[in-house]
Amino acid sequence: MSASLCRRVAAEAMGTGLLVAVVVGSGIQATELTRDVGVQLLTNSLATVFGLGVFILLLGPVSGAHFNPAVTLAAWLTGRRTADGLTLRDVAAYVPAQIAGAIGGAILADAMFARPLVQFSTHDRSAGHLWLGEIVATAALILLIFGLGRIGRAALAPAAVASYIGAAYWFTSSTSFANPAVTIGRAFTDTFAGIAPASVAPFVAAQLLGAALGLGAVAAVYGRPAPAGDEVVVPHGKPELASS
Repeated sequence: MSASLCRRVAAEAMGTGLLVAVVVGSGIQATELTRDVGVQLLTNSLATVFGLGVFILLLGPVSGAHFNPAVTLAAWLTGRRTADGLTLRDVAAYVPAQIAGAIGGAILADAMFARPLVQFSTHDRSAGHLWLGEIVATAALILLIFGLGRIGRAALAPAAVASYIGAAYWFTSSTSFANPAVTIGRAFTDTFAGIAPASVAPFVAAQLLGAALGLGAVAAVYGRPAPAGDEVVVPHGKPELASS
């Protein structure tokens, strides 16, 4: 079904918030259950895989299930010449909603585990190899999402994107944030999944660079853009016009 901008924005805020709640909450749970860092990361990654797949499946038909400003910006860039692509108005509504949802998700996770609702992280993640990890993680994510659209397999996104994020937890040095909104949200919790506020800007810059490289990779591999610029992450109906 087609959805109004308000409904799509609500889906983006809710989906991003739930995603961050899963990431942060599972991280807290893991650290309370074991001192083994490897098991903690395994627990965190598995919960994220299952949660992300479900949220994309559930909310994708409404908003496209971006949950990620890098994906939203990439979708706008690739679809700006098509009649049914995202508009700048959509982008201006999606991105703040994603960031607000991410912050709310971190606060919700802390509340569920009786932690301080807002406690900025002290987990410093400032290092060149971590920024490289974010570039790689985001570039491959963009290649996957838009590549699926080009080959007519966008319906596989819930499983494919979730599986990729689960793998990227382990093969990237940064554990694959790959999402500016999630990165900002995770600064609001001083727990296993947190990131120090001072580390946020370089991570976001690396993610945006990775998104640009990912789009370049899509163009190099698949050539001309697909005609349906809005089928990201999963197909959804053309947004209906707002009533007066």
